[in-house]
Amino acid sequence: MKTPKSLLVAALVASSVALAQDAAEIDRVRTKAVESFQGINAEDVQPSPVPGWYTIRKGTVVAYISADGRYLLEGELFDIDRKVNLTEETRNRVRVSLMSEISDEQAIVFSPDKVEHTVTVFTDVYCTYCRRFHDQIDDYLARGIEVRYLLYPRDGPGSRSWTTAERVWCAPDRNEALTLAKLDREFPSGQCDASMVGTHYSLGHEIGLRGTPALVLEDGTLISGYVPPDELDLRMAGTAAD
Repeated sequence: MKTPKSLLVAALVASSVALAQDAAEIDRVRTKAVESFQGINAEDVQPSPVPGWYTIRKGTVVAYISADGRYLLEGELFDIDRKVNLTEETRNRVRVSLMSEISDEQAIVFSPDKVEHTVTVFTDVYCTYCRRFHDQIDDYLARGIEVRYLLYPRDGPGSRSWTTAERVWCAPDRNEALTLAKLDREFPSGQCDASMVGTHYSLGHEIGLRGTPALVLEDGTLISGYVPPDELDLRMAGTAAD
């Protein structure tokens, strides 16, 4: 008859063996993924919520690979019991991480006296609904919503909107310049390192942006399109409660 001590030792040994097997398995899957897909690194492959499958994540692009490295699945993974989209939860975590890499000095921030919530908004100077959003900036601020603008000229480098975005970034007062640009009014600007516009633009692609305005909430939720102040306030309060 085994003693409690021998049972404990046996359990620890079994646990160590299982961990070693798990580590060997994920190493094999990572090797297979790196060899099979361009741009995928070992750290992009992580355990998934489903036994026998691993997550491959590059930015907000998420796929799943079987433990033997043979099968790849692209699509949305749902937890039926919890009624949640697990793939979108992964994307949200990625967006939170990416947004945290942009400091206030690297954005154009409109901040209320008391911040209740913060939203990051990818904006194009000439986008109609971006202008509508900014027309109500005081209403968002009145609800305690801090708005962190990132510049996303939809027509890309060399376009009129890109040039204007660079002029906004190089203005002595970026907040005022952004407001005036959205009103089609002149504003003072100068020469500066405007590469941050390119950084914002690349980040928009990385988070899965499809158009402007694009709002990223505190939990990483991505909202494509204009959201009125009252509705945004309710959505952010609901997200915080979750």
